[in-house]
Amino acid sequence: MRVPKQLFMAIVPVSAWFSSRPWLNFVTRPLMRGLGAATMRMRRAQPQTTVEEIGREWQRMFPSRTGVPITRVEDDTVYAEIHIACPHRGTGNVEGCYRMMEYDRKMLEGIGGQLVVLRSQAEPGVEVCQVAMRRADVSVDDLVPAHVRARRS
Repeated sequence: MRVPKQLFMAIVPVSAWFSSRPWLNFVTRPLMRGLGAATMRMRRAQPQTTVEEIGREWQRMFPSRTGVPITRVEDDTVYAEIHIACPHRGTGNVEGCYRMMEYDRKMLEGIGGQLVVLRSQAEPGVEVCQVAMRRADVSVDDLVPAHVRARRS
């Protein structure tokens, strides 16, 4: 079953509202993880073995694969972009983006991987998010998450 685009797009502003308020993280994290788990159940997500399969399964969780294209696969990493317009776009609230992306991290856990946002639409001038995915048993310590990079600058 495909997640209806209207339902998916209706959830995005609600998620953004919660994720833009750090003091609501006690609600935001379980909400985003719950939505990710619900999407996985609805789409019948399956654990995957290879990083390529993990990337394709993550992509399949969305209403349209064109909104989340895989841009390349290098060694143990799948790189993808998120073209779906984010309510955090251009706000500078990269921490809010990090909280909202708990949805994707939950899905990746269920399919055997992990996700790191490398560039966020919340950053000024960034139109698409750039993400990296690896298998759950492969370190991501060499990848610098956008929210960490933003704190440093």
